[in-house]
Amino acid sequence: MRIVLCYPVESRHCDGIAAAAPQAEVIDAGQERIATELLTADIFIGHAKVPVPWDEVVAQGRLRWIQSSAAGLDHCLTPAVIASDILVTSASGLFANQVAEQTLALLLGLYRGMPTFFRAQQEREFVRRPTLDLHGRTVGIVGFGGNGRRIAEVLASFNTRIIATDCFPIDKPPHVDQLRPAEQLDQLLSQSDVVVLAVPLNADTHHLIDAGRLAAMKPDATLINVARGPVVDETALAAALANGGIGRAGLDVCEVEPLPAESPLWDMPNVLITPHVGAQSAKRVDDTTSFACENMANYLAGRPLLNLVDKQLGFPVRK
Repeated sequence: MRIVLCYPVESRHCDGIAAAAPQAEVIDAGQERIATELLTADIFIGHAKVPVPWDEVVAQGRLRWIQSSAAGLDHCLTPAVIASDILVTSASGLFANQVAEQTLALLLGLYRGMPTFFRAQQEREFVRRPTLDLHGRTVGIVGFGGNGRRIAEVLASFNTRIIATDCFPIDKPPHVDQLRPAEQLDQLLSQSDVVVLAVPLNADTHHLIDAGRLAAMKPDATLINVARGPVVDETALAAALANGGIGRAGLDVCEVEPLPAESPLWDMPNVLITPHVGAQSAKRVDDTTSFACENMANYLAGRPLLNLVDKQLGFPVRK
């Protein structure tokens, strides 16, 4: 059995995976060799950020399981993989703490005027400027999986009113005021002072937030995207920010990454941009490897896999 890795492992991580599957050959392909090594893989652990011939991989008939090192699965859920018998598991919720921290950093940065004050600091200008209060606001969370739920827990401590939408609106926590079906997104947008996007990227969520949805938001609303860039129509977002359609935006992800230098978003004073670091953690590779080893034990023993993905939906279904 060949286990092919494509995430930034060290030798100790490879040794840990080898110990979890003693009969297997473990190959650290990296981004440089993943496209070729996948053709003869039985198990793939990681996230290919370079083009991979998924149709050819599926046609080989050898790959049995993909353990993604990311929560998002747009990197591997091609039509061929979806139609195949390949099992797919995700890292959904594994870095929910970090995504919640990034959400908080973007949101508080915008509410407390950090972009304005940072520019003032560069000019050695010590002048009070207006700020906003997060306490008492209504926060709408779009997508209530592992990340969305953790974001809700963190923001609840600010005495916010939290509403959320999800494809499977079940198990509403007590600190969430309302958990609604995904079809009620427009109502959430119209009622929220802050909208946090935490949905996976799939055919249903591509440009989910378009010009019409932006127009449905409050004129002073704040949009935070810690999901995937293409969930938002960036051209429409830039227009809404420029003409007062919404108040401000915090973006950890963009439609095209890196964000092109010519994007008007770079120069907007009501925008805060970070380079897709929401799930970044000093322990990310360690935690990913531990999770993969736990799931490897399940796989080899024939037990149910953690975070097993419904490939048609593009994410694990909460039960």
